[in-house]
Amino acid sequence: MIIKLLSYNIRFGGVGREEKLAQVIRTIAPDIVVFQEATHIRVIEQLAAATDMPFHAAKKQHSIAYISRLQIAYHEWHYTIGNKHPYMEIVPQDSKTRIFGLHLRARLSKWDERRRAAEIRALLKNIERHKEGFHVLVGDFNTLAPGELLNTQKMPQWLRALVWISGRDIQRETVKIMLDSGYADSYRSLHPEVKGYTFPTWDPHIRFDYVFTPANFMERIKSCQVIDNKALASAASDHFPLLVQLDIAD
Repeated sequence: MIIKLLSYNIRFGGVGREEKLAQVIRTIAPDIVVFQEATHIRVIEQLAAATDMPFHAAKKQHSIAYISRLQIAYHEWHYTIGNKHPYMEIVPQDSKTRIFGLHLRARLSKWDERRRAAEIRALLKNIERHKEGFHVLVGDFNTLAPGELLNTQKMPQWLRALVWISGRDIQRETVKIMLDSGYADSYRSLHPEVKGYTFPTWDPHIRFDYVFTPANFMERIKSCQVIDNKALASAASDHFPLLVQLDIAD
């Protein structure tokens, strides 16, 4: 069974932009949406109703939430030491596929990258018991992959200064940990020559949003694309949504 999974950072809870966000989601018509910055339960409830997705879960002041047209057998937020945001585990009904939604801490400095690296190590340790089964990690990693360009000239002056004093570039440790742990960067695997920028929507120049799966399951990722419709998405959030089609048949 092929399902459409959407990862979407809705910025500051999405308050006041509910209809714009719903319009983006309706245009894509996903089966499941995993949100980041979904800190307002009411917004998620409104988005679920506006997009005809009867299944949803959100928790006050928690970044990760979901809405779904598919029945969900299990969901839970998990807390790990040092992580800014709990990650979320979602299991669709009648499937062994696990979806882990996450949102790593922000800011581009080597100190924050070290914290993100610690966050992802803790998460990977927590889900180690599931590593033999098909699963995906989706969300806003707030970092760059090794070898990808960081255009500091497009950054606000305060952020350029932060990058400068931390070594004129950021470390690329977090994504490297994922790759070294046997995961495939789904978008880059399918689009090796396409930049795939997801942030910010009004002047995209950074890829912050990712879908990872164990490399031996990469054949179950049927497509992965950035929904970079500026006219529609830029009014809804500062991130473009990332859509992946995956085979959840076991």
